[in-house]
Amino acid sequence: MIESSEWQGKTGDSWAQEWRRTDRSFGQLTEELLARTRGFSFSRVLDVGCGAGELSLAIARGRHDATVTGIDISPRLIEVAKERGSRLPNAIFKLADASKWHCDPATAPDFIVSRHGVMFFDDPVAAFGHLSSQSAKGAGMLFSCFRELQQNPVFTEILRLLPELPENGDPHAPGPFAFADIVRVEQLLLDGGWEQFTAAPFDFPMIVGSGEDAIEDTVSYFSRIGPAARIAAELDLDARERFFDRVRTLAERHMHGNIVAFPAATWIVTARKA
Repeated sequence: MIESSEWQGKTGDSWAQEWRRTDRSFGQLTEELLARTRGFSFSRVLDVGCGAGELSLAIARGRHDATVTGIDISPRLIEVAKERGSRLPNAIFKLADASKWHCDPATAPDFIVSRHGVMFFDDPVAAFGHLSSQSAKGAGMLFSCFRELQQNPVFTEILRLLPELPENGDPHAPGPFAFADIVRVEQLLLDGGWEQFTAAPFDFPMIVGSGEDAIEDTVSYFSRIGPAARIAAELDLDARERFFDRVRTLAERHMHGNIVAFPAATWIVTARKA
């Protein structure tokens, strides 16, 4: 489980410092989401859990007639997003919790989008209900979320390298895999005031290392980002170095040219305000 306070603190700070790597790792997913936005008509976009702003900025660059507002609970991520979007007048970034965010009815979003930003709600039904109340009539929604842990080697293969596997928690607790059960996700949206639900699987290579020394880039990535980073940081020096050696061996098996990539499995979900 990832607490909101972690995104407001260390986790958010790490992702802000490593935004180039996180954008790289989700690159093909971002392109797929961007392509799917073309199936919606909109003029006011809300990007939930916008992070460092990659998807917000991509939409704003391609749709100069649309206003894109990105919100996130991490102060550092919002700072980075503002810096990156400083030359795009139609991209706005605000520090806000999507489950409590309010807007003027005249500027209510007619399209809500999120790249892996909606799985962290403490109360998903209430959050989706609130987003419905703040959105325009007939607003569309598009978001991505991870499928089951076992379908995502980028998590499972790294976690197996740790001296001890982390304990299994509540599968529905806020976190990367909270929305893996797509039947549950459909019900959450229905209960939150959304309809016309669709979900499609989308697989993509998550790039975790590249460049002249992609192996060491991979080690650096997993030491800062992902499920093993916090656990590895708490290991003693010798145990941590043994873990990193195992990561190097694993990275070699996932080398493709000058990049290291792991399969990632997601859902891409769409819905309409009821």
